[in-house]
Amino acid sequence: MKLSIIIPFFNEEKNVLPVLAEVAQHHPDAEIIAVDDGSRDRTWLMLSTEPGIRTHRFGRHLGQSAAVYAGLVLSTGDICVILDGDGQSSIADIKALLAHFPEHDFVNGRRLHRHDTPGRILASRAANFVRDLLTNDGMHDTGCTPKALKRECVDHLVPFDGLHRFIPALLTSAGFRGIEVPVAHHARLHGRTHYSSWPRAFRGLWDLVGVRWWMARQLDVGAMGLSSAPDRSRLRLDDASCPVDFSRPDDSG
Repeated sequence: MKLSIIIPFFNEEKNVLPVLAEVAQHHPDAEIIAVDDGSRDRTWLMLSTEPGIRTHRFGRHLGQSAAVYAGLVLSTGDICVILDGDGQSSIADIKALLAHFPEHDFVNGRRLHRHDTPGRILASRAANFVRDLLTNDGMHDTGCTPKALKRECVDHLVPFDGLHRFIPALLTSAGFRGIEVPVAHHARLHGRTHYSSWPRAFRGLWDLVGVRWWMARQLDVGAMGLSSAPDRSRLRLDDASCPVDFSRPDDSG
């Protein structure tokens, strides 16, 4: 089973080396894909000189969803793991997620002891409650990383600004089986968060309207006798583009 680990970075020059070193320590044989989301500091310089990883760079800041989606499209592993580049993801817990394959198609982490501000935690819980109520994806913390999914799940994701919060909902709607497992959450040691609190929650509610519409109106491709999803593996990504133009960068978690 080949493992791909996708790590988006945005202005994380002080976290690049520690995060990559810990990933390599725990998963030395994994394909590591680092996506620079248009950083304005030394992040790309550090990524581009780091051996043993695959890199991709946006010409401008497109947001976390774009970075995650680009990394998934570029990945070649049987299982794809999504992390954050801020050092708060529990890399040691990736093995706990992998233990649930192949019985499940995707595994979402759930942060039991979050190291975030009270406002951010409250906004996240409110948004997760409403999202689960309307999508019935059974998850309590969809912004959590690490999360893992089988390669075949990638073609069922819809690239839009805000995708990273709705991966479980889209996959559940497509008929995939998922589970949520507890993971640790680390305090940020370097840099500052790029997330807002209540504004991101309101954006998430607006995205929820679109996702709920999509879930209710999507066609049953399998019933047509066609392949269940388009093959997006042939999409070409260059240093200044992404498969879709994300006009409004959204870094919410």
